[in-house]
Parts: sequence; structure tokens; C-alpha cells
Amino acid sequence: MPPARPRVLYVTDLAYPARGRRYCDEDIFLTSRLREHVDLALCHPRDAAALMDGFDAVVVRNSGPVLGYLEAYDAFRERALAHGTPVYNPLTGRGDMAGKQYLLDLSAAGRPVIPTVGRSEDLDRLPAAERYVVKPRLGADSAGLRVVTADQVRGLADGEVLVQPHIDFAYEVSFYFVDHSFQYALHTPDPGRRWQLERYRPTADDLDFARGFIEWNTLDRGIQRVDACRAPGGELLLVELEDLNPYLSLDALDDEDREAFVSAMVTSLRGFLREAAGTGG
Repeated sequence: MPPARPRVLYVTDLAYPARGRRYCDEDIFLTSRLREHVDLALCHPRDAAALMDGFDAVVVRNSGPVLGYLEAYDAFRERALAHGTPVYNPLTGRGDMAGKQYLLDLSAAGRPVIPTVGRSEDLDRLPAAERYVVKPRLGADSAGLRVVTADQVRGLADGEVLVQPHIDFAYEVSFYFVDHSFQYALHTPDPGRRWQLERYRPTADDLDFARGFIEWNTLDRGIQRVDACRAPGGELLLVELEDLNPYLSLDALDDEDREAFVSAMVTSLRGFLREAAGTGG
């Protein structure tokens, strides 16, 4: 009798109305391929805590910003940690998974991120600018983001928001990793069209930049996206380290590169499941 296949609960919000993206298409494609290797069921993030006990592991994918179901997400995290349920990505991420505090911490440490503060008394740490970006600490997908003048910003920096200088960057670029292995990069030739993505061929310096944040995050397994912008001086600055449920923009890849990503994800997930089951290699 063949050994039982792992049972995986795949968490996604197929109906999430993402601007410029179709989460459902990506997850329909990925689950169609993962089913070749595991027994798989899909559920909405609001149902994950109630259903997870019947599975060997949970894969969190395009589940949308947790701000929309924060109570359910907290219940899911609490139950998974209490029961030792393996979750992919693991719940130990230090990036967006844990909130936006990392941007404040990395900025204070002098790392190459967009300069960020949270309190009015720290505004002098930022480069002088005519406009500033103000966004909620718990925001996601640009929810609550405002661009304000220098006269307005001091009254808004109340410790509950992040404040950054508004940077006229040349373009945004995203680096996609499975475990610590770089897979591909995509960029936006037109800064005003965030999700009109094209392939980007990173330089060695670009990859060193992105890998620095992957190593800082210390997640041995999982999928991560390093979002950066090309500043006017030519340097890259971190915009976001997405380590919970990064959208992958697989539709921007050709068939060969899309298959290479699927292969990398399958290898990573199978290794994760072996490690979780205590079966080693």
C-alpha cells in the first residue's frame, strides 16, 4: 500500500478584489500543480482556524491583507502556535508578517530602506522634502496611504503611522525568493502603473541588496518578495519585505520561468513537510 500523501490546507481569498491583479488565477494555477504532490483543500482565511486540525500543514498564499479579518487571523496564529501546526510560510517572519515596525528598525539602523519614522519628534531624522507619505502601521495594499505637505506632516505623526519622504523614484522592482534561492525579478517601467510588470535582469549589486534582507529575515523555508525602488541617486531602497502572502505575478513570466518557480516551490514545500514530520531528508 503506498504511503499516505500529506494533507495540506491552502489558505486563499479567491474573491479578493486586488487592484490590477487576479489573485484567484494565480492560486488556481498553483493548486492545480501542487495537487500532483499532496492532498489539497482550499479555504478562506476566516475559516482556517476551524479547519486546520484536519491537515498536516497549512499553506498561506493569496489571502489578502489581514487587516480585513484581523480577529480571524489572530485566532489562526494562536491556534497554529499552540498546536504546533506547520505553517508555510513559518510564522516567525520579521517582515510584513509581524507588522511595519521593521521599517522603523531598519531605518534607524542605517540599512538601505526608505527613511521611516513614526513620531513627530523624530521627523528631523528624515531628509527634508516638500511632500511626505503617511500610512497606517497596520495598513496594506496602500489602504489609508496619504501624501501630505511638509506643513501637514507634523500633526499626523502620532506614533500610529509611518512617515516617509515622498521619493520621485525611477521605478519599483521586486525580487522573488523561494527559501533563500532567488527565482526572478520584475519591475514597473512606469511608476504610475504599479502592477504593469516586466522582467528585470538584476545586477550582482541588486541581488546582494535583496539577499541582505532575505538573510536578515532568517526564514529558512517559504516564499518572500523584496520590494524596492530605484532612488534618484541610483541606489535601491527597500519599500517592503513581504513574507506572509506575497502575490507572485506569475502571469508576467514565460512558461519556462513559471515552471521553474513551481518546481522550486514544490521542492521547498516537500522539504518543509518532511522536516515538520520529523523524517529529515
